[in-house]
Amino acid sequence: LAFTNEISPFLMLDYAAPQHFSATRERRGVGQHPHRGFETVTLAFEGEVEHGDSVGNRGVIGPGDVQWMTAARGIIHEEYHSTEFAKQGGTFEMIQLWVNLPAKDKMNAPRYQEILKADIPVVPLHAQADEAAVAAADGEKSEEACAAAPAPVVGSLRVIAGNFQGSAGAAMTHTPIDLWDIRIETPNVPVRLSFPEGHNTIIFVRKGGMVVGEGHGREAIGPQGMAILGTQGSSAVLSASEENTQIMVLSGQPLNEPIAARGPFVMNTDKEIMEANRDFRSGRMGR
Repeated sequence: LAFTNEISPFLMLDYAAPQHFSATRERRGVGQHPHRGFETVTLAFEGEVEHGDSVGNRGVIGPGDVQWMTAARGIIHEEYHSTEFAKQGGTFEMIQLWVNLPAKDKMNAPRYQEILKADIPVVPLHAQADEAAVAAADGEKSEEACAAAPAPVVGSLRVIAGNFQGSAGAAMTHTPIDLWDIRIETPNVPVRLSFPEGHNTIIFVRKGGMVVGEGHGREAIGPQGMAILGTQGSSAVLSASEENTQIMVLSGQPLNEPIAARGPFVMNTDKEIMEANRDFRSGRMGR
């Protein structure tokens, strides 16, 4: 499903599971390489990532931080373990997500967003209200009062992009996208998440386990598993099967445009891919 409209506007998700690295003086990572036509979103959970690119952006992100790089018309960058992390060693865990750009924005100027943990809103995550229990306990109250009965907090949600219950994410996006980092501490308690109608929605389980859906449509997902909900429906009911389950939710408006992907370039036609290769080989890319 990677690089298809079935998961648009997302292209792929690469998860680097927790791994211990010994101390070294060598550079670990990926040297200079080009991109055009999309965005790379790097989420650090453990360890540090150091970024540098051809238009002068440099930065280091650590646990809880996010790097949102818009390659657009072209950028050449490198990604390494930070110098300090390499010297000390330790556990490294991260996600890199590729997000497609609409055709009208593919040749815009590149952009780099370094989003620190402190700048990402954290919202309490409540259990789904049990309407029958509320009605039984508050039979004399109005329907509005019952609906407003408080539900217990079962975890937390970090709003990296988009919106959740009035809290706006820190990232700027070219198309409507919700990107949420969720921790559910209490297992076996249903939580309902709502998404804009027509959005493609994906749930990725980093740690623990998750059950998605209700009744006969329930699906169990284990660590590093994924549920692709597609564009049907505007909400989903989830429940953690283990304590301290951690998931990522990706939900975005599909672009519904042709996808031509070759290596580090994602455009709309094969001709544009050829042009990207020519620009890179001639040194015109990344200026």
